[in-house]
Amino acid sequence: MNPAPIASARIAIVIVNYRTPQLACECLNSLQREILKFPQCHVWMIDNASGDQSGTMLQEWVESHSASWVTLRLMLENRGYAYGNNIGIREALESSTRFDYIWLLNPDTEVRENALTHLVSFLETHPHIGLAGSRLEFADGTPQTSAFRFPSVLGEIEEGMRLGLISKLLARWRVPPPPQEQAHRCDWVAGASLLIRRKVFDSIGLLDERYFLYFEETDFCYRAARAGWPCWYVPESRVIHYVGQSTGVTDRQARPKRRPAYWFESRSRYFRQNHNTTIALWADLAYIASFTLWRIRRRLQKKPDTDPPHFLKDLIRQACISVLYGRPA
Repeated sequence: MNPAPIASARIAIVIVNYRTPQLACECLNSLQREILKFPQCHVWMIDNASGDQSGTMLQEWVESHSASWVTLRLMLENRGYAYGNNIGIREALESSTRFDYIWLLNPDTEVRENALTHLVSFLETHPHIGLAGSRLEFADGTPQTSAFRFPSVLGEIEEGMRLGLISKLLARWRVPPPPQEQAHRCDWVAGASLLIRRKVFDSIGLLDERYFLYFEETDFCYRAARAGWPCWYVPESRVIHYVGQSTGVTDRQARPKRRPAYWFESRSRYFRQNHNTTIALWADLAYIASFTLWRIRRRLQKKPDTDPPHFLKDLIRQACISVLYGRPA
């Protein structure tokens, strides 16, 4: 399907890099053909205090390509993914160009042809929809799960238990449903490629910077939904995602790494902030109990261990801290 012509749309693109300079440069390479279709398009590349050669490599790329359509910001301190994105978002919203949309894009992505065009065309055609996400895929075209349901207590049971009968009974609450081939409404989409209407920021503000990393887009989509701005998955927009390159945490093709403390903190914050402390406690208990049963069954059935190291211990630790102090660690 060919997207409608929408060259007049004004689009700000925000990319936050952390120690993936080569991929970030390749991402900019893939963006060039899309940029040509939108004369009023500008990119904010934020280096989140990588402490490596990122700043130098990105500066050299901008200069060698005479890329006046890129603004490079080199941060002196890494205060998280949401904070880094907000640097670019804030500048875009305050710009003399009144951008219609802001596209959050990961540096470890490669934009396929018309990926941006399909997203913009979709939102232009559906003015009541606030956010639209791409089909994320591996380099061979295999789809990644990028459209999700909001986390819930029942969803935590399904995720932790990993039992066919339970998953079937709780299918409505499963956070990552199987990828679909057609555009559809969802609760939230992965922030690796997320186009947001300017009016959404006018309604609910920026990303919550109290999330260092993970759950910030889930929280943002939840707040947007409450304000009347639904989110849709648009698989015609295709983006290659070299998943987990900055942290290695979500790279499912590699050996599992221990989840960092900020993952558990972000999860706890999401439940407490968008629900209440009681729901957060039930979510913790549900996951701890169901995951414990899964670990026992896995050992008895001699199934391979694909879980992050020390996951149960770390989850219990965060749950105890949340109960004792009434907040994430």
